[in-house]
Amino acid sequence: MPESPIRKLVPYAENAKKNGVEVFHLNIGQPDIKTPEVALQAIKNNTIEILAYGHSEGSESYRTNLTKYYAKNFIDINPDDIIVTIGGSEALLFAIGIVADPGDEIIIPEPFYANYNGFLTSSGVDIVPVTSHIDDNFALPKIAEFEKKITAKTKAILICNPGNPTGYVYSRDEIQQLADLVKKHDLFIIVDEVYREFVYSEEKHCSILSNFGLDDQAILIDSVSKRYSMCGARIGCLVSKNKDVIRTALKFAQARLSPPTFAQIASNAALSAPQSYYDDVIVEYRDRRDILVKELSKIADIKIAIPQGAFYCVVELPVDDTDKFAQWLLEDFNLNNQTVMVAPAAGFYATPGLGNKQVRIAYVLNKADLIKSVNILKVALETYNKI
Repeated sequence: MPESPIRKLVPYAENAKKNGVEVFHLNIGQPDIKTPEVALQAIKNNTIEILAYGHSEGSESYRTNLTKYYAKNFIDINPDDIIVTIGGSEALLFAIGIVADPGDEIIIPEPFYANYNGFLTSSGVDIVPVTSHIDDNFALPKIAEFEKKITAKTKAILICNPGNPTGYVYSRDEIQQLADLVKKHDLFIIVDEVYREFVYSEEKHCSILSNFGLDDQAILIDSVSKRYSMCGARIGCLVSKNKDVIRTALKFAQARLSPPTFAQIASNAALSAPQSYYDDVIVEYRDRRDILVKELSKIADIKIAIPQGAFYCVVELPVDDTDKFAQWLLEDFNLNNQTVMVAPAAGFYATPGLGNKQVRIAYVLNKADLIKSVNILKVALETYNKI
């Protein structure tokens, strides 16, 4: 199993903290936005006396209310099209297990969410990468590049929209090109849409289940973690109109019995959060994105991919190896007893040698801490390159 580039440096960060150094975490997408109060109250005020097993597919009430949420996002489904999972991670594992057997292949544009590597590795399925580039802001590679990679072992294409780690938002035209390709070659398309709400450009989010004629081939992955700042709830879902996909997903779900009851109660309640909650969160993250890009632009010899969505930014630094640099930040550097933790980007690529000069920055800190963090990074780079 591969290590997580997001979490593997945690021991160094913990040691730094024990030595009295304050660490600003730019490495992980843990929002600091408050969880909707309605979700927290739903747990605090609950009167359950026996915490019994739930349904393997998730509670009917939650799945029914999810369909109303999806309808607002131009996704027409019914409760039987949904399997509630233990986070989006389990939904991805289910999806991979449904479409592919050991030795099969799934095509993924890189850089990609690092845990896709772990999910596919644990399933015995091979990643076939198609490289996107920072100079193109990590836009979808040409469809011909995907088609060249299709073999008899290819079972699906997997994308994240908006993208983690890139923040790229695929246009309707780009999604249409992928839809045409999977129809042509009779493949599945798995789309991780957990950052659906987090779009800051004029380009609106376009769901894979929104009028592309992919009822038999599309599998949508979703989660409450980022949408409601409920990462610890561990509630996600797999959505598909393909009845065979759902029947097979239910077999996986039965094997782990049921998703957690209280977390589903909180997630169900979160669906009733007022629109102002979303609006305020989007304004806050757009402002943070703008501040991050502005401050990073003051650093010499770096390259920035401007994020259109999610809350991540890939940055190319003037160093030879960001794994070593990220560890050095935590072990050997501090500015006024403060340092930063970043995620080295090589772990977001499948192609050896790519991403060695890049890091992913999660702009989940408040604006003042973001400005302070980028200044620390600036001084750290100046110091590191003199060593």
